[in-house]
Amino acid sequence: MRSFIAPVIALMASATPAFAQDSTFQGPRVEALAGWDNVKGNGTSLSGFTYGGAAGYDLQLEKTVLGIEGEVTGSTAKKTFDDFSSSTGRDLYVGGRIGYIVAPATLLYGKVGYDNSRVVERSEEGRLAKNLDGLRLGAGVEHSFGKYYGKLEYRYTNLTQNLVRHQVLAGLGVRF
Repeated sequence: MRSFIAPVIALMASATPAFAQDSTFQGPRVEALAGWDNVKGNGTSLSGFTYGGAAGYDLQLEKTVLGIEGEVTGSTAKKTFDDFSSSTGRDLYVGGRIGYIVAPATLLYGKVGYDNSRVVERSEEGRLAKNLDGLRLGAGVEHSFGKYYGKLEYRYTNLTQNLVRHQVLAGLGVRF
């Protein structure tokens, strides 16, 4: 029995570094997102609920994580005036992120990318939908629960026509 235990202990000790290098934040991922959305500009502020999904791929290099991602969300943000209303529509995003693992299952990250937001205006003359381009910057924290993860994120988007968008979102996802 003793001759069996010694090789097993030696094998476990030699395998420990391999376990320590298992990637927590490596590979393809998909997630559901929900949170608060606010669009400001031209003296108007619209707030509402935002919801949607994202997909991406992350590469872990020791404690640094590099990723690409794409996202589609919608929003309920709307404001009505006497004879005019303004609302937000779908929001498309593609960009990258860089993060640092601050604990074995916790990642802090920043992101940057291209955003295309739809703003819809309705008046007596009809409906006008505008697609506005912009730059999104964001920061967040992600915590891994094995192949599943949760995250909290703040985003700032600077859109054309002097509009800015602030969002605070929570996400739940799975990594493959």
